[in-house]
Amino acid sequence: MSENLRTALELAAAGVPPLPLRVGKLPFGNCRTCAKNLCGGRPNMKQAGVCLCAAPCHAWAAATTDPAVLTSPAWARAWSQAGAVAYHPGGAGLTVVDLDNAAAVAWARATLPTTRTVATTRGEHWIYQGVMTSHNAVRPDVDIKSSMSYARWLGPGTGPMTALPDVVRALAAKEPVTPRPAPRTVAVTAPTGDGQCRHRTPAYLERGITMAEQRITEAAAGVHATVYRTFLAVLSAHGRCGCLTDVHVGRLFTAAQAKGESPRHCADAWDNARTRLGV
Repeated sequence: MSENLRTALELAAAGVPPLPLRVGKLPFGNCRTCAKNLCGGRPNMKQAGVCLCAAPCHAWAAATTDPAVLTSPAWARAWSQAGAVAYHPGGAGLTVVDLDNAAAVAWARATLPTTRTVATTRGEHWIYQGVMTSHNAVRPDVDIKSSMSYARWLGPGTGPMTALPDVVRALAAKEPVTPRPAPRTVAVTAPTGDGQCRHRTPAYLERGITMAEQRITEAAAGVHATVYRTFLAVLSAHGRCGCLTDVHVGRLFTAAQAKGESPRHCADAWDNARTRLGV
């Protein structure tokens, strides 16, 4: 039995649903049926342990306390290849405030009620008893990981665990949105195509745009690079088949501008991606 699997079984016995992470601290890729979320995300994907695939799929949603699943052949292979063990905080009734550097830790010590802490590579995890919606970048270098998210397991930590305070919940409250200029719309022209995405079903395009919006929205750092890579990925998949419209591009620009990108930056990133791909 690998050390990762041993740790996972100990977590499961304590009621903490684990999942394997590959090297780089990312979940294992989905199986062929679920690749690129082609399965539609599975029904009821709002709680851990709902994916019935033989191997770990859908990241946090695969986390489970069922030892029969954790020790199955497909999962055992994943554990043997894993670079780390993660867990689903929400599935254990917990919320993790992920402090990514010393400045964030100093802010937490001055602002948040004390609770159990776990040292990380660059900062600390502050763990509270209670569940809330997960949010990235609630302030510089601070993420909240609870429901529908995962955190790396780095040990039980030190100190007593306290109840999830309102000050942490308030971090996720949406601030009034400052009106931004309407996104600049860029018409997409393709060498060939009639608006039909021949290599996929029509739903594939909609899923791709939705996932692209989400990728931009969840960017915690390096927004410029994330926007460019996302535009590049969308154009790689759909830039030549003629199915993209101004509406789709407008959705991507709106997501980017909501993260602080200017219309000029959006247009430049789009044009650079088109130039690189020759579309």
